Amino acid sequence: MAEDGPQKPQLTMPLVLDEDLTKQMRLRVESLKQRGEKRQDGEKLLRPAEFVYRLDFVQQQRLQFERWDVMLDKPGKVTITGTSQNWTPDLTNLMTRQLLDPAAIFWRKEDSDAVDWNEADAQEFGERLSELAKIRKVMFFLLTFGEGMEPANVKAAVVFNQL
Repeated sequence: MAEDGPQKPQLTMPLVLDEDLTKQMRLRVESLKQRGEKRQDGEKLLRPAEFVYRLDFVQQQRLQFERWDVMLDKPGKVTITGTSQNWTPDLTNLMTRQLLDPAAIFWRKEDSDAVDWNEADAQEFGERLSELAKIRKVMFFLLTFGEGMEPANVKAAVVFNQL
């Protein structure tokens, strides 16, 4: 049987929990509470169920989004929101306008082993990542865990075709 042409090499890039940045963002919330201050206008404060993840692009390259590779080891839900933020060493505050739309939402129902997702939004979000891979060295994400999920229950990666 004839092939449609040579297969493009694929690159699987994991989203990695950035514990230091998550901790720094939680310290910001605590600091505001202790001083009785409010967030800056438009500032996004990290909620308890949110964690910062990163995707490191080894080199700037042309990539074509292929698919999300998300595994949930128990029933629950995770929302992956990208940020346009390039955090600087002074940990510039994250503003809500820096959150990218759409978000990718993945869930697993109680009576199923399969992971479902909002396919159109996840695809659009993935395609935006292909564009960002050309200019970014790192990309940050907020993962929001729901329905009993936590970081230990999730493995997430983005699969790209190398062009």
